Amino acid sequence: LRDGGLEGEHAPALTINDTISLAPFVFDHILSQLSSFIVSQKSPSNGIVLVAFAQSPLYYEQLLKKGIDVVSFKVLDCYTDPLGWKSKLKNVKDLDAILSSVLELGKELSGDGKGRFVIAIDSISEMLRHTSVLTVAAHISNLRSHDRVFSLFWSLHSDLHEKRATAALEYISSMKATIEPLSLMERNLRRGRFCVHVKRRNGRVRMMFEEFHVEKSGIKFIAQSLVPKVQFNLQLSEKERDDRAKVVLPFEHQGNGKNIEIYDGRKSLDDSKGEIVYFRDSDDEMPDSDEDPDDDLDI
Repeated sequence: LRDGGLEGEHAPALTINDTISLAPFVFDHILSQLSSFIVSQKSPSNGIVLVAFAQSPLYYEQLLKKGIDVVSFKVLDCYTDPLGWKSKLKNVKDLDAILSSVLELGKELSGDGKGRFVIAIDSISEMLRHTSVLTVAAHISNLRSHDRVFSLFWSLHSDLHEKRATAALEYISSMKATIEPLSLMERNLRRGRFCVHVKRRNGRVRMMFEEFHVEKSGIKFIAQSLVPKVQFNLQLSEKERDDRAKVVLPFEHQGNGKNIEIYDGRKSLDDSKGEIVYFRDSDDEMPDSDEDPDDDLDI
């Protein structure tokens, strides 16, 4: 999320999938971290547009008051008056108008029109209360392909929706974070495990795990970075690379003066040949018997 996508790629997108009400803490943590990166210029992004459904704009201003300014942070208020009865706020049923407002706020952050910005939605579940999952997924996909959108992330309470809705939003994400409790018996469920699935450019999925505690000051991760937990060296030594290069593959001669002969699975490459003889257990056994013929091999 901090580094965005390469030129011509869809913006990276993260779904924070939660069933135990710890997602707001994780969402706030990621929002704070990204804000800090932007202010310290450790991210190429120009700022963040936050679509606030679950909390008021004042809540987020207090959360980020030490780490971001109004120049790099814009809030679209869908919390104070969600149905837009006061006219000045957004009607959450009008998704086209909401996302148009997101892009307009993003243009204010981009300055000369060339900068890019992050989009954060604190509750996709609130959007799904008023419109279909296909509509939401289509709009999110359009935002991912917009040339000014740097990255996106959102929170989803999967226990409130059908599996197809959750699957659709996870499908359009490049990353999925699932929050699991460490113990269902623990009071207040303040400890959990952060499980991340990342779709890599080569099509493979990378999985990472990290435990966290929710404290008064926010989330504290047990480890400082999300890394795969492996017990072996992923890199070959120079000697191992040399040894691997010297291995002669069994199915062809490799430059030793002979004509290349590729083994086709039927004939032998040398003069020695084997013969397989099959004996039936008895004359009563039919040729098409279901009995395993390997039991009767004599080579």
